[in-house]
Amino acid sequence: MKILTFGEIMLRLKAVGQERLLQTGMLEATFGGGEANVAVSLANYGMDAQFFTILPDNVLTELCKGELRKFNVDVSKIQYGKGRLGIYFLEAGANQLPSKVLYDRANSSIALAKVGDVNWDQVFEKVEWLHITGITPAISHSCMELSLECVKVAKKKNITVSCDLNYRKNLWKYGIEAKEVMRELVKYVDIVIANEEDVQKSLGITIDVTVESGELDKDKYRILSEKVLDRYPNIKLIAITLRESSSADINGWSACLNDRNNFYLSTKYEIRDIVDRVGGGDSFCGGLIYGLNSYDNYQQALEFAVAASCLKHSIIGDFNRVSVSDVEKLMLGDGSGRVVR
Repeated sequence: MKILTFGEIMLRLKAVGQERLLQTGMLEATFGGGEANVAVSLANYGMDAQFFTILPDNVLTELCKGELRKFNVDVSKIQYGKGRLGIYFLEAGANQLPSKVLYDRANSSIALAKVGDVNWDQVFEKVEWLHITGITPAISHSCMELSLECVKVAKKKNITVSCDLNYRKNLWKYGIEAKEVMRELVKYVDIVIANEEDVQKSLGITIDVTVESGELDKDKYRILSEKVLDRYPNIKLIAITLRESSSADINGWSACLNDRNNFYLSTKYEIRDIVDRVGGGDSFCGGLIYGLNSYDNYQQALEFAVAASCLKHSIIGDFNRVSVSDVEKLMLGDGSGRVVR
């Protein structure tokens, strides 16, 4: 199966270790972005993964494409446009100090792209699955229109569409609320992936739930998932990640899935000494897409996604650098962290 992800990739500039931004004047430079992160995960699992975006024609873009090629992600459909490569700055949190992200992506090439700039017939050639997120339509008004065009064309071509709602309050700045856009976009989506905030802020579907600390009430997530499925009959299933955040270093991590017939709950992992949680949701998406295409039942698919994203919390950078065997070992209960010799 050929899977295409569409969105923005950025230059990631991270403060060293747990330093504050520019504390010692040094930054670690890598690349990252939600949809590219998913493509990397899928390629690591041996799937035929393509990443599509619009980037400037310069050296940074070639370095970016080269980095994705290292993971066997197909970047041949990426096209060039005016504008720049977006950047995001990252401070890694610790204990009670949260991680912080600062975006510098105004006038990026994808932000300037508009309807008519992309030949979707070429982009979707031989593609069977499209993955997009709520980040892409938040970037700019023209990018919102391009995102809607993308999913509409995909559905006309009978391509399976998955969408991580991924609400980012710091991006919705062009005068339209996320709900106005995402309520329309999900009408063309088969599989929704989200956390509880994404559902409430992107779709306006709410429940009374506290997520900052303590145990989560799983039954409320069953109700939340049913509300989404009732409102959008086109959605085949929804998966919701459940994060219990005790501190920046200690999180409980699990997920649930509703396929209209059954409600599934995953194993819960207690993650301590988090190395890097950025990209955790993307690694869940990549794991779920792989699981849905590789296992015979939804429970196993969900377990693979949760285990994959659990492992991502131990890996520096946006990309989840794990294999299927790494994930399946954790699924089978091998989470001791002992040295493998």
